[in-house]
Amino acid sequence: MELKLNRETVPAAEVIFDGVQEQSVELDYILPDYCPDIFRLIRCDTSPVITEWSVSGDRLTYELRCDIHILYCGEDGSEVQSVDQHRSFTKTVELGRSPVSPQIRLAPKTDHVNYRAVNKRRLDLRGAVSVKISVTGQQEQQVVSDAEGMNIQLKRRNVEFAASRLSAEKNVRIEEEMELSAAQPDISGILRCSCTAEECEVKLISGKLLAKGEADVELLYRGGGNVETMNFSLGYSQIIDVEGLDDSFGCTVTAEVVSCDISPAADDNRAVRCEAELRLCCRAVKTASVMIAEDAFSTVYPCTVELSDIRAEQIPAVYNESFRHSARLAEGDAVPQTVYSMWSEAKNINTRIGDDGRSVVISGMLTYSMAAKDRSGMIVMPDRDEAFEETIALPDNISGSSVSAEVRVRETSYDISAEGVLTAKADIGVKLSVYSSDSVKAVTDITVDDSARKERDGDYSIKLYFGIENEDVWDIAKRYSTSVDAIIEENDLAGERLENGGMLLIPIVS
Repeated sequence: MELKLNRETVPAAEVIFDGVQEQSVELDYILPDYCPDIFRLIRCDTSPVITEWSVSGDRLTYELRCDIHILYCGEDGSEVQSVDQHRSFTKTVELGRSPVSPQIRLAPKTDHVNYRAVNKRRLDLRGAVSVKISVTGQQEQQVVSDAEGMNIQLKRRNVEFAASRLSAEKNVRIEEEMELSAAQPDISGILRCSCTAEECEVKLISGKLLAKGEADVELLYRGGGNVETMNFSLGYSQIIDVEGLDDSFGCTVTAEVVSCDISPAADDNRAVRCEAELRLCCRAVKTASVMIAEDAFSTVYPCTVELSDIRAEQIPAVYNESFRHSARLAEGDAVPQTVYSMWSEAKNINTRIGDDGRSVVISGMLTYSMAAKDRSGMIVMPDRDEAFEETIALPDNISGSSVSAEVRVRETSYDISAEGVLTAKADIGVKLSVYSSDSVKAVTDITVDDSARKERDGDYSIKLYFGIENEDVWDIAKRYSTSVDAIIEENDLAGERLENGGMLLIPIVS
């Protein structure tokens, strides 16, 4: 009986580009006439953001904008002034080949910034940002799913994969006016604005995706001769058109902040006008499963098996966890006279699977920042870097998997004890994505030589073999050119791995 092979087509994730692109940032700025002279620099923040991107053939083009925010004190030493500038760059990446159904990940970050006052009217800034770029495409690979004839034996496994992927993006603009509470002083100037957005709630309605969520805004402003804080949320609800989407897909929508501009409302120092732009990134995946052959042999004939690494896009197991980090920032005379606000940011995140195979170790850096008044009455905004390492226990064994983590600070608080110690605490949320494997070994072809039979070392129907605990029965069957089912049946085994070591009877089949 001739050999018959059944094949399945598996969409495979293909890494097209994975690298980092750097961009220098420079600013030579002369203060306009209405700004007071520079007496003391307080702080500089540089925030890079990707405003848009496109793929044409084998080239990726994206727009990088760097928002520069510098705070300084005028000559009277009390009023805090701000300088806001933007630098935009068009960047291209040669991918080497054109991707099919590309998935793009662009993650910008600030590497370093140095700034100084050249004189009382002139600022100089030199820095660098980098963008981590990941581009994956899709290719189809054929694998052997079943075979019969020529006494062929197959080792098969079930593989779940992303059978279809859809993606869409939509930019949303939110414009609102927010009023101060009765207890807050009038606004005389905006010092700092921070906007963060969480993952959206999603609902499928008539083939369209409804995304609802909130963006949280934290504001520092000048008021009543001091630094004041204001917090509020911006809600949104948007319909996203995703061609081909139905209820067989699993969907996630992630909101990215493109910009957030806040200014005092016109002719009203009791309200602020907020204009925010969010990019809603929709990713939809339809899962499927297929039986693939991992290995093969014939009990009678010599055969050749071709194996390939199939990078089927795995559907990750997602775990949402949290932990708290605390840091001792100052004590004694180093503690500020007044702390107006404190915030923190996670950077340089690394992950690895714990030695027990059931935990993830997350390490990185937390940068604590504050707006405060020091003992001399000056406004200061220092940073403090604190290294951290946290082990998160998981309910499942993830040995042999790969893991990635999204780390976000949910809330930062502080406390000054009776002993005069300033301690900061950060509540941190972690989204862990655990992938079963990066690639799967699969049989892509089998060739059997029916012109010759395998030679045996004797004429027998049963052999004795001493197995070891947890040994794979498939390896034993392949060694002796017999079948897995025959070994299991002859020895009354419970599964395809040996629970205990000991003597086995190996029936020889032909």
